[in-house]
Amino acid sequence: MEPKGLPDSEALPEALLALGVPFEDVNGLLAAHRRLARDPCLRGEFGEELRAQVAAIGTVGRPSGLRGGWPAGSDGGDYLSALLLVALAPHTRAYHRALGIRAEVSRATLADLGRHLALGRRRDGRSGLRNPAWLTLHFRGELYQLGRLQFQRKRLTGPDAEAAAAAGFGPWTLELHVPAHRGPLSPEACERSFARARGFFARHHPTEPYPTACVFSWLLDPQLADYLPADSNIVRFQRRFAPLGPPGAPEDDNPLRYVFGAADGPLEELPRDTALQRAIVDHLREGGHWHVVGGWLRL
Repeated sequence: MEPKGLPDSEALPEALLALGVPFEDVNGLLAAHRRLARDPCLRGEFGEELRAQVAAIGTVGRPSGLRGGWPAGSDGGDYLSALLLVALAPHTRAYHRALGIRAEVSRATLADLGRHLALGRRRDGRSGLRNPAWLTLHFRGELYQLGRLQFQRKRLTGPDAEAAAAAGFGPWTLELHVPAHRGPLSPEACERSFARARGFFARHHPTEPYPTACVFSWLLDPQLADYLPADSNIVRFQRRFAPLGPPGAPEDDNPLRYVFGAADGPLEELPRDTALQRAIVDHLREGGHWHVVGGWLRL
């Protein structure tokens, strides 16, 4: 029986390509589709999860309900969480249309599904999604790709909310994310994204005041300025933000995955072709650590 909520096996490849899914993942996703078609228990679980995800569209901060490799197993198991997002995509597009969001923003945002399938294979050679929970933000209307940067609707809590209040702002903010596939992090590209975000959220989410944007990233670790030129894109990006709390615990894996694609392997075998690559490796080889740092700015 064809799984409800999904295109049939003939139409599925086109739906996958519309979400940026790499060609090498199409057959695996078709195998997951066949698995659903012949397993009524799994099909029922899939339908329940899809209904839960549809109900969460438009919300902010709700737990994702997804886990990597859901459900684990052979013959397409590693692809089922990706297939669930494929089934969710028409509901997301309908939500976007109801808000008046342009189709090009929907395409750019939802194409992160394909990018993360490619990233997973690049990092460890396995198929499927490593972190489908992250992609629920895109498919629930909580995160949008607007030019160079991604903007996530967020309500701060705990110490982060206290820090925002001390700075004179409420808890609503846009959390920035910096995907690696959108070209240089130039000041001009960032400014265009900020300008788009100002108009976008005022128009499409007018009941949620977003006077600020925040970011929590290794890109804000001030130690990078000790290695990179003062006019580098990363250092200029750092200067945009005021601190939002102290640095967190060391997270060396974070820049290693972002810059090199993997966090394991000997440091001496990593490439040193760019100033950033040399900075990440040299700092670690000297016994240092990298931290995720929070920052905020006025929009």
